[in-house]
Amino acid sequence: MVNLNQDFEKRKIIETLVGPNVSMILAEFEKGEKDSAYLQEKLGISLDEIKERLSYVIAHGFVTMNQNGDKIIFRADMDKLNRIMESDENFTSVVDGLTELDQYLN
Repeated sequence: MVNLNQDFEKRKIIETLVGPNVSMILAEFEKGEKDSAYLQEKLGISLDEIKERLSYVIAHGFVTMNQNGDKIIFRADMDKLNRIMESDENFTSVVDGLTELDQYLN
């Protein structure tokens, strides 16, 4: 039997991950963790805005936020991200769409 709540949560997580407000931040994690100062400068948004945009994916463990001295370090759980995206039947269309968008923007 399909757990509708679990399916809804999965759909919401995927929609959040590929949404422009979150995906632009996640793209910065492709080569590893990033500190808040780097993200603020690179993306031109405040730390509070970064935290707000990532709040849902942080709450579900897709991104971690840790204090390291006076820095806040963000890290994506790439294994977890890959698992949820690969398990989605629309994964190929999402990847194709993002690839096309990336090529258009570059």
